[in-house]
Amino acid sequence: MTTTTGTKRSMGYWIVAVFALVWNLIGVAMWYLQVNMTAEQLAMLPEAQRQVYEGTPGWINIVFAVAVFAGVLGGLGLLLKKRWASTMLLASLAALLIQIIGTFAATPAWVAYGPTGLVMPAVLVAIALFLLWYANKAKARSWLS
Repeated sequence: MTTTTGTKRSMGYWIVAVFALVWNLIGVAMWYLQVNMTAEQLAMLPEAQRQVYEGTPGWINIVFAVAVFAGVLGGLGLLLKKRWASTMLLASLAALLIQIIGTFAATPAWVAYGPTGLVMPAVLVAIALFLLWYANKAKARSWLS
């Protein structure tokens, strides 16, 4: 990835910006599927996953929505070259952390998934941290206005 200064953005910038938007749009799709799961779909889940789903309080779904929609705005902000992209990506990361902690604290997720259940949340946090870091780097390099 090449680096530039001033307002010139590298191809890497645009790749990260598109990735940020697409990644978070996938998150919106996952949120939509979760909050709109039918009784038939729920019945097809393994018992442990069904218990987690049924034990998930509504506020966790709200925080999930904040995480993914703020992430979409952050990705869009990067594509539009706006300074507020980093604020949105920070909000997304904060909501993601609340969602993960809340899920493991308020549902039987730990019993259902055990330590391996932390792998995907760790990946999500790593990606969110990278996107926030990159947006802050872009802001510091005056790539965002």
